[in-house]
Amino acid sequence: MQQAVEFRWPIRVYYEDTDAGGVVYHSTYLNYLERARTEWLRTLGYEQDQLRRDFGLIFAVHSLSAEYRIAGRFNDALEVVSRVESIRCASLTFDQRLLRGDETLFIGRVKVAAVQADSMTPCRIPAPIVQSLKELPQA
Repeated sequence: MQQAVEFRWPIRVYYEDTDAGGVVYHSTYLNYLERARTEWLRTLGYEQDQLRRDFGLIFAVHSLSAEYRIAGRFNDALEVVSRVESIRCASLTFDQRLLRGDETLFIGRVKVAAVQADSMTPCRIPAPIVQSLKELPQA
């Protein structure tokens, strides 16, 4: 059985991410997940502006589910762990978790659709991107 491809991205909770009590705003968790997906693409050699320029492609969030477990707090050192749950012709579904050490603070399942930038109609994800997401990183 093939090991699941996983991407990890560190996040620091800044004051601007929190309410007056120092607790991370609920919507900020989604920003953290977005950053991790963007950084994953970047490590694979794909910038968002390059995808649009070279392929006429953008990724748009289609749907998501969110499970808040433990509050993140100001100045926490966190990590977003992302895995591709499924790959279809025109969409990717990610399982993403926000961790503080061994604690799971948040679980998100995010489906992104590949769409043509000009028409916002679904399009096929280019094969090199799909292949890159399936490969384990080199040690």
